[in-house]
Amino acid sequence: MLPASPYVEARNGGYYAAGSRIPLDTIVVAFRNGESPETTLNNYPWIGSLAKVYGIITFILEHPAEIEEYMKDQERAYEEFKAQHPMPPELLQKLERAMAEISTTNKT
Repeated sequence: MLPASPYVEARNGGYYAAGSRIPLDTIVVAFRNGESPETTLNNYPWIGSLAKVYGIITFILEHPAEIEEYMKDQERAYEEFKAQHPMPPELLQKLERAMAEISTTNKT
């Protein structure tokens, strides 16, 4: 379990940017891909402010082990969801290509 923070809140079995519907793992991935805080705010304006983005990034940096465990839990949950709700292979391939393209685009 992640510690309390004014920037990150626990809700519905997950963690979110406080006061928003933006999942913490979305911001973790953006940060790990080298996205600037300004770009993150531009991509997810519902976070609210640049100061809040920096607060979330600080939270991520202060709790590396907990964040890593949370990200592994999210990946496991995604894999379980895929197993329980199989998509047609061609749709799954398109989705995975799009996710890879987004990841590559965010790194440049």
